[in-house]
Amino acid sequence: MEELLGMTDTAFLGRVGEIELGASAIAGVYFTILYMLGFGFSIGVQIIIGRRNGEACERGTGFDAMGRVFWQGVWFLAGLALVTMLLSYLLSPPLLRGLLQSENIFRASVVYVNWRIPGLLFAFMTALFRAFYVGTRETKSLTWNSLVLVASNIFLDWVLIFGHLGAPAMGIKGAALASTIAEGISFLFFVVWTFFTADRKYGLQKLVGPVWKELRQIFSTASWVMLEYVLNVSVWLLFFLFIEHLGEEDLAIANIVRSISEVPFVFSAAFASTAATLVSNIIGEGHPEGVMPVIRRVLVLCAVTMVPLLAVFAIFPHWIISLFTDIPSLIQVSVPTLRVMCAASLLTLPWNVYLQSVAGTGNTRVCLRIDAVALCIYAVYCTVIIGILKSNVAVCWTADGVYALCIWIQSVAYIHRKKWKDKVV
Repeated sequence: MEELLGMTDTAFLGRVGEIELGASAIAGVYFTILYMLGFGFSIGVQIIIGRRNGEACERGTGFDAMGRVFWQGVWFLAGLALVTMLLSYLLSPPLLRGLLQSENIFRASVVYVNWRIPGLLFAFMTALFRAFYVGTRETKSLTWNSLVLVASNIFLDWVLIFGHLGAPAMGIKGAALASTIAEGISFLFFVVWTFFTADRKYGLQKLVGPVWKELRQIFSTASWVMLEYVLNVSVWLLFFLFIEHLGEEDLAIANIVRSISEVPFVFSAAFASTAATLVSNIIGEGHPEGVMPVIRRVLVLCAVTMVPLLAVFAIFPHWIISLFTDIPSLIQVSVPTLRVMCAASLLTLPWNVYLQSVAGTGNTRVCLRIDAVALCIYAVYCTVIIGILKSNVAVCWTADGVYALCIWIQSVAYIHRKKWKDKVV
């Protein structure tokens, strides 16, 4: 859902100007890093709920454990959101000032971040609801919630960015405010949906206060996922900071292609999240031998979905790019980068599924180690081809494939060693 918000913001800001387009790239990834703290925790909650759900299905009782885990997540993420918002208001301007060279990009980025940060609390709570529904394998609500979120954001972007229906034209500020309001609508949707449809056996209707023992247990699993997801998104911030030093047009190209890449990534991430949940449930049911067949099936389904989509992007690049900007020169120079992205995305298919399957085993510390190694290699590669060689954006995008390949090799090696069989969550 966060990826879709960024994609719609880019599609509208691409009709405002290159500075707004470039700034939304930096500020959007910066916000996503903060969001990943809460989202990473929610993935830890999802893994535990998945394991408890598998155990409860095996025993036929104990489903209320999912409700207790959910409420512990509520207390932790509410506190984390408030602290993160406060620190962001204090530290974001000087931090972005030190990272960015362009004064125009800096000013626009600070505006976007300051108007986007209030949505962090809603985003954290939405991620927690997502964790519950994915962990219990009841995912129909996610589809409806995504439709509500994106529809709200598209309408609000149209109103607030361009100043329709009597609203002032707010530009990049309007994009950030639209996403914040859309996050709030998404959260309210989940509250109403859960109140009327959630099975009472899970115990969500019973308020449970903070239990420090349970919070520590959840955090022992979730903390590694939080760090791993922050590292994962930091790859994009590192990439955009390198590109920003090449120029404002190069940054605009990178943001357009990144937004387009989010479409196949959404499919890849959805299948990967499904793999994590199924792996966790299968282990909880006491059938670890079923892990590899599930991973293979998820990979096949993911390939059937993604490969035709990437083929369309590569064959009709001008039409795809025109959805995100109406600047003819920008459309033309973005074509080579889009085609490189399509090739690199073929590697995101297996690495994402395998890495989330590793997380599904409960050994989240290994996920962090895998990501850290890949990030180090990625940073060296970016330093050489962007910082030293000053390559064009299309060549720079090969870094995405290098990062994916590093994670894929490590994840496959871990899964096949099968040391995760006795991991207790």
